[in-house]
Amino acid sequence: MKLNSAYCLAASLGSVSAHTILQNINDRPMGEGIYMPNGDNSPIMDVNSDSMACNGPPVSGFRSSSVVIDVQAGSEITGQWLHELGSTGPTKDSDNKVIASSHKGPVSAYLKKVDDATQNPSSGPGDGWFKIAEDSYTDGQWGVDNLIAGEGLQTVTIPECIEDGDYLLRFEILALHSAYAAGQAQFYIECAQIRVSGGSGSAQPETVSIPGVFEADHPGILVLIYEDDLPYPESYESPGPAVFTC
Repeated sequence: MKLNSAYCLAASLGSVSAHTILQNINDRPMGEGIYMPNGDNSPIMDVNSDSMACNGPPVSGFRSSSVVIDVQAGSEITGQWLHELGSTGPTKDSDNKVIASSHKGPVSAYLKKVDDATQNPSSGPGDGWFKIAEDSYTDGQWGVDNLIAGEGLQTVTIPECIEDGDYLLRFEILALHSAYAAGQAQFYIECAQIRVSGGSGSAQPETVSIPGVFEADHPGILVLIYEDDLPYPESYESPGPAVFTC
């Protein structure tokens, strides 16, 4: 494989100012029901860090929320990613309004049942997570491409078969523009605090631990997506578990 060095250089130079933050849920006020940074839009890159669960150091300056968002099982919930807090990037139509278009990769969402969702993020690390949505890579189109086309809106459906109660809803973007080097894949993560009602409780999802489920040398994390002149690998294997379905 031949690295497209010119494109990767441009991508790496742009990455300093082309990060992203998930900042509102269902058009609620910014930060309501989310554990999120005050402005640091940097990624998590150590897959063994507790910050892989719901963000954290080395990202700095977080705000907590006492709000738990009520959600009906089987309904949709939408989070919005933007380049900076309260902003749509340097200009309305800029390349990095949501996230730089070079930052291609999958977009996913996970749930974890917890006793008290307001204990976000301390209840995040560890077992209990299951994936409920994934937009990965199909016919040369990445999840990030679709996210940008959708103005940064990531919509997921809460499974109707899960138990009622408090959950952390983990939104994730995995940017792969620099992932050809070990430890350089960029995870953008925020967790929302939700309370599910109306679920049948008929299913018990198999769960994984975060950190723990991701490995730095997984082919979906250590991967060259910019080969020669085309940013399109023949195939892509997403990291993490399969998407849970009822």
